[in-house]
Amino acid sequence: MAVSRGGPHRGGGPAGPDSAGPVTTGGEQRTRGWQDNLREYALDVRAGVRDGERGPLLVIAGLIVIWIVFQALDDKFLSPRNLSNLSVDIVGTGLVAVGIVFVLLIREIDLSVGSVSGLAGAAFAVLNVNHGVPEWLAVIVAVAVGTAVGAFHGVFHAWLGVPAFVVTLAGLLIWNGLTLYLLGASGTINIDEEGLVASLTSHHFGDDLAAYTVAALGTAGYALAARRRRSRHRAAGMPYRSESEIWLRTGLLAVVAFAAAGTLNRFQGLPLALLIFLVVLVVSDYVLRRTRYGRRVYALGGGVEAARRAGIGVERVRVAMFMVSGTLAAVGGLFVASGLTSASPTTARAAGSGMLLINAIAAAVIGGTSLFGGRGSPWSVLLGVVVIQSIASGMGLLGVQDAVQFMITGGVLLAAVAADALSRRAQARRGRP
Repeated sequence: MAVSRGGPHRGGGPAGPDSAGPVTTGGEQRTRGWQDNLREYALDVRAGVRDGERGPLLVIAGLIVIWIVFQALDDKFLSPRNLSNLSVDIVGTGLVAVGIVFVLLIREIDLSVGSVSGLAGAAFAVLNVNHGVPEWLAVIVAVAVGTAVGAFHGVFHAWLGVPAFVVTLAGLLIWNGLTLYLLGASGTINIDEEGLVASLTSHHFGDDLAAYTVAALGTAGYALAARRRRSRHRAAGMPYRSESEIWLRTGLLAVVAFAAAGTLNRFQGLPLALLIFLVVLVVSDYVLRRTRYGRRVYALGGGVEAARRAGIGVERVRVAMFMVSGTLAAVGGLFVASGLTSASPTTARAAGSGMLLINAIAAAVIGGTSLFGGRGSPWSVLLGVVVIQSIASGMGLLGVQDAVQFMITGGVLLAAVAADALSRRAQARRGRP
């Protein structure tokens, strides 16, 4: 991040974010200020990449390469139809991955999220289809099941001292078995294709204004938040972004957001699933970055003993994070069931021990959330899950067998974890935590 600091600037010029020393005219001052700030930002980005602090930029570069390669191999990859489908396909895995982020931030892991998502989908299908429970009530029960499972894991880990890896690995088996038991001999249960849950992934806002409004709100929201953060940091004497960097970032975000909106409108419009996913990301990010509870989560990820000495209830925070993970796993499971319009033993087994679990963890880590705790954000999931689903979508179009997809996804995950470890090592050499 290119930063300015309150206090004297180089060249003896006025202290301000865009000042660049004495100049002859106001217009020249503004021009040189922008040039110097952009140059400083470019140098800072270069240094950040070298030190392992600009992981998202590398991931974006990798995503661009992935899209170019698949588009060259199949010209339907970047078609509005495929990109719209991609924007829906990322949601189930993405929601599960957001829950994983909360757990990773406190230096823990939840291996049960795939099984919990399968259990939620099965619970909804059994209640709604087999027992006639209204869809809205069955949805509430299914999500509550995920929350309860997360609390169960959290209590065993936080209060009884059982390692999270062991607790959630046992949960993976227990909840997968319970899912198969609920589905029973009936096997596959088809849900109403016109119902509430099915509409989660099938409904699109056909009016072009909907997608463009979301793009405009997102861009404006980012600009306002960035300027407020700049003002707070400047008042506190902390490093802050220059005006030029904020507007550069805002402009790039606007280009991406409106291009995405235009692409979606060329097919069926803004998907409801994508809108819900974006809302979850915004709320999750606000909770983690703007609330006292979120600061406690990051503090716990920075060190358990330091968090205890600061008066943080470590056990309560741990239980809460596993509850968030279980809740979002259940919500993600409902989106998976919505896309399939069914719950079956086959999908339950796959969710519990297969690609959903791996993809969710990979999405969080690839996007920039550290496996070592204390670093990451829900927004990192968006980038990571787009990478993972782009690979799956491209290989699906090319007819590549699942075995090859597994190997490639595993390789991408390994590369992301290795980059995270190298980043930590580079920062440790420079005396930073």
